[in-house]
Amino acid sequence: MIKHKFSTLIFISLLALYTGNASAAGKYNEPCDEISASSNIAVTQTQYGKVGGYLENNVFTFKGIPYAKAERFMPPTAPDQWKGIRSSRAYGPTCPQAERMGWQSDEQAFAFNWDDGFPGEDCLRVNIWTQGLKDGKKRPVMVWLHGGGYAAGSGQELPSYDGAALSRKGDVVVVTLNHRLNVLGFLDLSAYGGKYAQSVNVGLLDLVAALRWVNENIENFGGDPSNVTIFGQSGGGGKVSTLLATPSAKGLFQKAIVQSGSMQRTMESKYSQRIAAATLEELDIKAEEIDKLQTIPYKTLLAAGEKAIANVRKEAEKEGIHSFIFGWGPTVDGNILPQQPEKQAELSKDIPMMIGTTLHEFCISTYVPELRNATLDQAKEMLKAKYGEKTDNYIEIFKKVYPAATPQDMIDFDVTFRPAAIEQGNWKAAQHAAPVYMYQFAWESPVMDGILRSTHCMEIAFVFDNIARCASMTGGGKDAQALADKMSSAWIQFARTGNPNVEGLPTWEPYTVEKGATMIFNNQSEIKYNQDKELMQFISKFPMRGF
Repeated sequence: MIKHKFSTLIFISLLALYTGNASAAGKYNEPCDEISASSNIAVTQTQYGKVGGYLENNVFTFKGIPYAKAERFMPPTAPDQWKGIRSSRAYGPTCPQAERMGWQSDEQAFAFNWDDGFPGEDCLRVNIWTQGLKDGKKRPVMVWLHGGGYAAGSGQELPSYDGAALSRKGDVVVVTLNHRLNVLGFLDLSAYGGKYAQSVNVGLLDLVAALRWVNENIENFGGDPSNVTIFGQSGGGGKVSTLLATPSAKGLFQKAIVQSGSMQRTMESKYSQRIAAATLEELDIKAEEIDKLQTIPYKTLLAAGEKAIANVRKEAEKEGIHSFIFGWGPTVDGNILPQQPEKQAELSKDIPMMIGTTLHEFCISTYVPELRNATLDQAKEMLKAKYGEKTDNYIEIFKKVYPAATPQDMIDFDVTFRPAAIEQGNWKAAQHAAPVYMYQFAWESPVMDGILRSTHCMEIAFVFDNIARCASMTGGGKDAQALADKMSSAWIQFARTGNPNVEGLPTWEPYTVEKGATMIFNNQSEIKYNQDKELMQFISKFPMRGF
């Protein structure tokens, strides 16, 4: 996801009911509208001390629990122990990041309704929603990785990320989290001595540390550490993709869902090291003065890093690199990330997956009003920028797949995320090991005269069953809620069993390269087979890759 416009993707830890005995558990069986928070309600143990949350409508909520600590550019280490009960009822610090440009658009600000929280470099925190605490039940655990690329976002930034409804509906434990981003999480200082050997991937190591904390502590929140699903959207989907290829994460999760974020390739060290060198040059810091970076004010550090990325990107483009995400992100370092994710598929062949996208993602007409009633000539001019003399071929194939397509549809259709999702689905299916299920979310929001369409992030509220909470994006209507009932059930069932089939949806068979079975989520959901194969093959000749 583009960092200044959207951030999506949230980590939620669900369901924990503190019970010293069976009668204590029975006290809270009925839903209520009150919030209970005290020293003997919603309290549980972690490895590092007790935490106190709150109980609301049968769901225990804990926020801002430290899962690790870290010095700037250093790998995460265990958090400090504490005495007594640590109040964990409000979100903790979010990783410092650039100002969100989306606030400058009233329509975006209304639809997304971001919660930017408060920044702080001590940001390694988890949030948890659960219906039972240390009660012996083995609830599936769903760990959400937020969007925003690797540069922005947090586990609380969208109202759709709230895990209470999902926890309540499926009796699952939902976890969301914050980790280091941008220059703090992915500045490659490995050329400046062993002390900083891992700096380029400390943001990825934070994710591994969070999963390890879940593995070691989630039983106290009613969860099953042997049944953990990681799921994320946009940049969060990229994080899921990368964790599948990260050896130190193996065994810490058993299932994976990638929503609008398939990423088989990420940064190479030759570019990340150039960015670091250019950053030091911007700051006028010599190699022997590298430790000065520890005290540089964050905004100064980020500005230098962003300028360095812009310059190195120009160099990379001359070398044939045209990338959707370039700069801040995991880097193939031969250690933490030994190879590109596409070359590490064997590591995760036993992990069942769901992979999908929305029909429109970053649809142009949402942001350019005059294109909402585009003529065919206008559409052709827009399309020529990508397809050149092949534009008429694109239009011809598009009309085969979507006979009722308008010129607006032709320019709004996602040509970046779905090709990558199919590529990831193909190599997963080709392993003939754990199944992969593919989907496309095609439901269009009625909000603001339908300008949002099925935009990037739209499906998250459906997955989390948060339609009313996200009414400024979804409209909050009956059709949206009916689809959310089905989608959230499918996600819960997949987390529980590795198979997303639920009542109310067509039989969802695993994806294969030959048949291309894909669930199309809409008011009338249906399974289609290779429905846009010719179009995808055409688009793939004009790639915009993750790297």
